[in-house]
Amino acid sequence: MLAFFAISVLGWSGSVRCFCQDESRVGLKTLTGRRITARGVKPVGKVRWTFQATYLYGVVEPATGEHFFYEFTHWNTDCFQRFLELVAQQYPDSILIIQLAQAGWHKAKRLQVPDNLLLMFQPAHAPECNPIEQVWQYLKKRLRWKRLKTLDELRHLIKEQLLALTSATVASITGRASILEALSVAGI
Repeated sequence: MLAFFAISVLGWSGSVRCFCQDESRVGLKTLTGRRITARGVKPVGKVRWTFQATYLYGVVEPATGEHFFYEFTHWNTDCFQRFLELVAQQYPDSILIIQLAQAGWHKAKRLQVPDNLLLMFQPAHAPECNPIEQVWQYLKKRLRWKRLKTLDELRHLIKEQLLALTSATVASITGRASILEALSVAGI
């Protein structure tokens, strides 16, 4: 329906692609998780309780695994505006329908959405509807039990993880059958 609207009503030309967008905070506080231990023994590990963080903004295309991530210092309208501009520049020959949450900065009145982007808001408080959430889980799982001392170390580790993230990996994480079926029915 949105693809039809974009092409016929708005008169856009180009390929129509469907992406999912979200933000995630990653900080110096150690992420704990499962470890192999004897039965009944709680895993023990050294942790850091520093509350410094950086913020990742990202878009993924479940059908192909195509992805784009960018790091910012905040979650706010200005950062989101800049991120949308970067996404529009990354895919200038395509019309992007972007599924996203209803965060305040996503719906700010002063937000100027680039011409080749169409925002589609998912139901409130429903992160399970957004496939990029699984990408954040995948990345954070690789950061478990890391005790990094500075944000620069964290940024370097995140950059390594994102560079190692292939389109095939993203497609396998986000390409749930129900989502791919919905996209094919929509003609995207």
